[in-house]
Amino acid sequence: MSENLERLSLVEVADALRRGDVTSVAVTEHALERLNRLGPVYNCTMTIETERALDRARRLDEARGKGVPTGLLHGVPLAHKDLFYRSGRRVTLGSPIHKDEIARSTATVLERLDAAGAIDAGTLQMSEFAYSPTGYNRHFGHCRNPWNIDHVPGGSSSGSGAAVAGRLVYGALGTDSGGSARHPAALCGVTGLKPTQTRVSRSGVGPLSFSLDCVSPLARTARDCARLLAVIAGPDDQDSTSSREPVERYEEALTGDIRGISVAIPRGYYDEVVTGEVAEIVANAAAVLRDLGAVTRETGCTDMALVNGLAQAVMAVEAATVHRKWLTTRRDDYADVVRSRIEPGLFIPATRYCEALSMRATITRDYLDTTFGDADVAMTPAIPIAVPSIAETTTDDPAKVAQRLGALTHCTRGINYLGLPAIVVPAGFTDNGMPCAFQLIGRPFGEATLLKIADAFQGVTDWHRRIPPTA
Repeated sequence: MSENLERLSLVEVADALRRGDVTSVAVTEHALERLNRLGPVYNCTMTIETERALDRARRLDEARGKGVPTGLLHGVPLAHKDLFYRSGRRVTLGSPIHKDEIARSTATVLERLDAAGAIDAGTLQMSEFAYSPTGYNRHFGHCRNPWNIDHVPGGSSSGSGAAVAGRLVYGALGTDSGGSARHPAALCGVTGLKPTQTRVSRSGVGPLSFSLDCVSPLARTARDCARLLAVIAGPDDQDSTSSREPVERYEEALTGDIRGISVAIPRGYYDEVVTGEVAEIVANAAAVLRDLGAVTRETGCTDMALVNGLAQAVMAVEAATVHRKWLTTRRDDYADVVRSRIEPGLFIPATRYCEALSMRATITRDYLDTTFGDADVAMTPAIPIAVPSIAETTTDDPAKVAQRLGALTHCTRGINYLGLPAIVVPAGFTDNGMPCAFQLIGRPFGEATLLKIADAFQGVTDWHRRIPPTA
């Protein structure tokens, strides 16, 4: 088994560890070898904690040998976006401003993963201050897509998407403020889940936008994401915004039976920039859902220009609030493209910001009424264009670069303002050989339904099983 460990999903390797088919030391050594060998190829790692990971693996194997009960993630090596604080570890947030910062506390989500038996193998690349849909980082270099290293992996959780797609680790946490976990999931061909806004604690997580940030798992399958979410979700006294809504038994919902589930396919806005090949892949995925017994129906769409404008106002003001001191004292340590996105938030009137926040509930109700109707979920493209190259998003004609960047966020950014959960599911490949995915958007705290549909789709397709040639 040790020769094929990279082919196993998170749940499969966790089950093998629980049965004793393989040791945690063997699995961790395998992951560390790939992190050290392929991490530089994808430029997706920041810190690899070899000794710490192996020591924990040995202790977990010893505990299992003594009959100590195992957790849901016992012995499974993971790694996470470089903005989750762990006491005593450096965290950069993708910026030289933080390159020497040592955390003094540990993020709640990391503590919960530890309690479930997971092994933290290190930190992963990210866009500077989590502010890029491509994975661009001027300071630490471009993170690269395992399917073609000349192409973008998506951002801002770029390292998380690349590391999972490249089979370096079995799962990773990212964050999502406008698609920052869903972008790399879609562009790298893995599964990415953005939970409901308050579903997961953000204590100990480097912020971008307080009202939009979500901690999000990326893994190979919907079942993997279900297990990760079950571990990290729930109320936290360290985060007063975390919901006390009961955490469902997500894996129990994954029966493969989606007969009667209704799926809205909104037209209008989500069709505006989608290419023909992406539209065909998403349509084929909808046909698979219908074959499984789901019912699809076309709907309209709310005013997404308004939603996106309000989302941008909220993000700009909140990001500027976080960065105001550094913009004054360390202005030259920002990449121009990042600084230019943050600084406008300093000039947005407080009345405009308060208005944007106060309108959220009303606009979310309108979105659900118009876009969902009486459906359980809505289905859209995840990224409406083929995965672009690094050159196409950096050195090409500026107008074309701006157009591509806008397309990358077209289907994702408004969902954070609405606070709704969404999942990205691999569904095929475009003509350039790069992954393509669809997005399912759920009702508040509807993660179980999203995971159920995604798991059923993955039960009859194998797109999520495909391994990049570089891996």
